Amino acid sequence: MTARVERIVTEGQFCLDGGCWDVANNIWLVGDDSEVVIIDAAHDAQPILDAVAGRRVTAVICTHAHNDHVTVAPTLSAATGAPIHLHPADDVLWQQTHPGVEYRVLADGEVFEIAGTQLRVLHTPGHSPGSCCLHLADAGTVFSGDTLFEGGPGATGRSYSDYPTILASINDVLFALPDETVVHTGHGPDTTLGAERANVPAAP
Repeated sequence: MTARVERIVTEGQFCLDGGCWDVANNIWLVGDDSEVVIIDAAHDAQPILDAVAGRRVTAVICTHAHNDHVTVAPTLSAATGAPIHLHPADDVLWQQTHPGVEYRVLADGEVFEIAGTQLRVLHTPGHSPGSCCLHLADAGTVFSGDTLFEGGPGATGRSYSDYPTILASINDVLFALPDETVVHTGHGPDTTLGAERANVPAAP
């Protein structure tokens, strides 16, 4: 495999249901010296563009449409010429941040070819209806967005989220991958699927 994974961290606010909270977000680049995909587009475009460093961006993939994960998606798209990809079940959230801005449909099972490897889309609803993870099998890695963190499932206490659904997504979809799979999260440190099994209840 020639692709490598790079992380950028930006800070800003997550806003929903009338409240805002300070957050630090992980943005992930997957690619090589020539081309990359951007996973999530949080808060500030410049650090992301600095990390891209002139490489060809083939896609801006949004794991879900909460504002802190899509803040600068249109800016990145305009700067790089890369299309935005989002699962359409999150359109209601997307329209709250970027009304009328178009994106390409992100589909369960879709594969992105990048730098000699493949990123496969896994639809994992629960944190939001259109939440998706991205499996980079060659690297033994999954990008979990806000579906799974070190310590357990992502939050489900706000609009358009559902706790039983996120448990089903983690148990049925993510835990079908090998335990040694490294989880690159949307916030905070990495973990592994094996380490999180004890932190995720069975789906009801």
